[in-house]
Amino acid sequence: MIKVGVVGYGVIGQRLADGVALQKDMELVGVADVGPTLPVMALKEKGMIYDFYLAVPENRAKVEEYGVPISGSLEDLVQKVDIILDATSAGVGAKNKELYEKYGKKAIFQGGEKTSVAEVFFHGYANYEKGIGKQFLKLTSCNTTGLIRAVDCLDREIGIDSVIITIIRRVADPGDYHRGLTNALRVDPVPNHQAVDLMLIMPHVKATGVLVHTPVTHGHIISVVAKPKRKTTKEEILKLFAAHPRIRVVRLADGFLGNASLFRYARDLGNPRGDMYEIAVWEETITIFEDQIVFAINIPQEAVVIPETIDGIRASMEMQTDRLEAVGVTNQCLGLGR
Repeated sequence: MIKVGVVGYGVIGQRLADGVALQKDMELVGVADVGPTLPVMALKEKGMIYDFYLAVPENRAKVEEYGVPISGSLEDLVQKVDIILDATSAGVGAKNKELYEKYGKKAIFQGGEKTSVAEVFFHGYANYEKGIGKQFLKLTSCNTTGLIRAVDCLDREIGIDSVIITIIRRVADPGDYHRGLTNALRVDPVPNHQAVDLMLIMPHVKATGVLVHTPVTHGHIISVVAKPKRKTTKEEILKLFAAHPRIRVVRLADGFLGNASLFRYARDLGNPRGDMYEIAVWEETITIFEDQIVFAINIPQEAVVIPETIDGIRASMEMQTDRLEAVGVTNQCLGLGR
């Protein structure tokens, strides 16, 4: 049983903790954060289903004021586990790395950290083998994770030479007031970092693209134009997407009109927090144009990286050395591909 700790109990950290708790071959030892944040207060109200470790000792009195039981310090948690999932704010993980190194522990960092924080820039489906046995891995961002899923799915069967992407990016997670209230769109320079990151994970595929920030909170939408290495058909593309456990094929005709439809559907399914681990591809957007593959996908930014992070545990801890076996176990425990 691999012992896991989650550092940073926020948007991603909460979901990582829940995802690890579902794995049959892992034990969630506890979660750590800086103080009585709203997620920590909710954890207490839910009956402390996970042990809480305080990352900032100076905040002990404040945490105790809210009645949150403290199981120890961040250093205590690190010593108890085999691997840490660091879901702290950008830059904090790099500082925490010193503590992980001190005790010779393995760690997986999220997309906000610089790629240089880890030995391997990791994706469960695209380059699982590179993460096997490594001490430090870094996950791709939510957009890049979902994009690579789709491109890798096609590349392994058809071969993809290049992709041009346009990302319609949500500007903030729900509740992120620090982003401000806005009624504007903002364009980033070409290429966006997701295209660059895709090439780091899949160096044999050329990629570029535009990113547009939009004042919404539920999900990103990415349009993809992919140049295949051989001719294909819409029917073949649809069949490949439909067979992938982490890709959900949806139809406009069925009422899946956009990001909000998918979020609402996830809530109607009873998924915690309205989460969906799968990316969604709209069947009506899949087309072959001038021998190029065109499609659009939805990225549920709060939960999409959870399966690939758990894949990272399996690779780093050498729980499975076969890629498909590893992602298969993760998928089964998370209920994907049913």
